[in-house]
Amino acid sequence: MPRRLLLLLALLAAGGAGLWAWHSLPPRLRVAMAASGPALEAVYATGAVEPIHWARVGPATRARLTDVLIEEGDRVREGQPLARLEDRQARSLALEAEARAAFAEEELIRTRALVTRDIAARATLDRAERDARAARAAAEAARQRLDDYVVRAPTGGVVLRRDAEVGEVVDTPASLFWIGEPSPLRITAEVDEEDIARIAIGQRVLLRADAFPGRILAAEVAQITPKGDTIRKAYRVRLNLPEDTPLMIGMTVEANIVLRETPDAVLVPPTAVVLPGAAARRGAATPVPPPGAPRPAVVWVVEKETARRREVELGVEGPRATEVRRRLAVGEVVILDPPTGLRDGQAIRLAP
Repeated sequence: MPRRLLLLLALLAAGGAGLWAWHSLPPRLRVAMAASGPALEAVYATGAVEPIHWARVGPATRARLTDVLIEEGDRVREGQPLARLEDRQARSLALEAEARAAFAEEELIRTRALVTRDIAARATLDRAERDARAARAAAEAARQRLDDYVVRAPTGGVVLRRDAEVGEVVDTPASLFWIGEPSPLRITAEVDEEDIARIAIGQRVLLRADAFPGRILAAEVAQITPKGDTIRKAYRVRLNLPEDTPLMIGMTVEANIVLRETPDAVLVPPTAVVLPGAAARRGAATPVPPPGAPRPAVVWVVEKETARRREVELGVEGPRATEVRRRLAVGEVVILDPPTGLRDGQAIRLAP
């Protein structure tokens, strides 16, 4: 019995020593090498393709469409009739106003003759002249209102779109035709007010469109609207397109306005980056750098099988790679997913 007890104690001591030796081994961590590659900092926006020179054309009054005189793709000149509206009532009112004006003119002529022969007073002539002028003005206004029943082209160009069908009742908010030049084209995009201060005329823009999957198209910032939209909290930015762009009028696009481009930036996997969080854990607010400013962070670098803590500054942060702008060189080995208790100078083992 004592011999068995001694054997058991010996086995337990050996197991404890093995467990202590296992726990005392350096942690086994995954690593990666800092690589060189392009980094692109950009402001994201969405927009739609439109002609630089174009106009929406709608009716000047509410009425039923009786005739559409043009088709999509037709070239029209300024003032050319595009459609006609039902104008029977307006035409009757114009004829009535014209008849009243003619009658007032005849009354004026008779009154002048009577005043010349001292049969009528001068005040009667003054009243007749006023009535004649008022009737003529009313007739002229009625003729102008009659012209409102003809939809005319406000400018020359190509009919880009037609939304008018005979028999429809249309009103002033409606857009019946889009007239403009098919080229040159531009994009009207909306940029968040937080980013607008970083946008400047001449900046390069990279575009993506669902119509051309996997293809990157080019544009350039041409104009920034001075006044923003207080409801949407955004500013309108115009992007000029090259003449050979495959984009078509009305297409929606995603735009990345390039702020900074570094062809040989230092890149690491996002899991190698540790963002500052001690202040947040203590209940204090972590200061947020302004847009475009480098973001402080920590990476753990492997030096002779030991972990070294290094404070760095981040640039562009993407889902696959993060740019490190200071204190890290291409080729250095960084630790992925560093554990919370890792100490500066601690020995480590590299995971296979």
